[in-house]
Amino acid sequence: MYVDNAAMQLVKAPKKFDVVVTGNMFGDILSDEAAMLTGSIGMLPSASLNASNQGLYEPSHGSAPDIAGQGIANPLATILSAAMMLRFSLNQEAHATRIERAVKAVLAQGLRTADIHSAGTTRVNTREMGDAVVRSLK
Repeated sequence: MYVDNAAMQLVKAPKKFDVVVTGNMFGDILSDEAAMLTGSIGMLPSASLNASNQGLYEPSHGSAPDIAGQGIANPLATILSAAMMLRFSLNQEAHATRIERAVKAVLAQGLRTADIHSAGTTRVNTREMGDAVVRSLK
């Protein structure tokens, strides 16, 4: 698929995509676009894998040094990147699912960091969000 069509299809029908394989430049563009479909780039985990499923796992936004130490970063992409690592590189499906369920539970409780906060939800800082996910692990 050409990248311009992929961008359009991603916005039009994001659930049609499971995995996108592309070069770095287009991958960076498409991952930022996909992240905003979730409401924030702070929500999107990512992985760069080789043929043996060894990889680099990180939030798609990278390290965000411009907001380091301010307590406003959304830790969910980092947490979900760890779940991806468990699933794809370490073959620990049950543990990955456990983390993903905890993240969903926290979001269902209405907890939100500044980047995804809206009326009717509870705004929390980075640590509070991370602690809430840990408490929700079942």
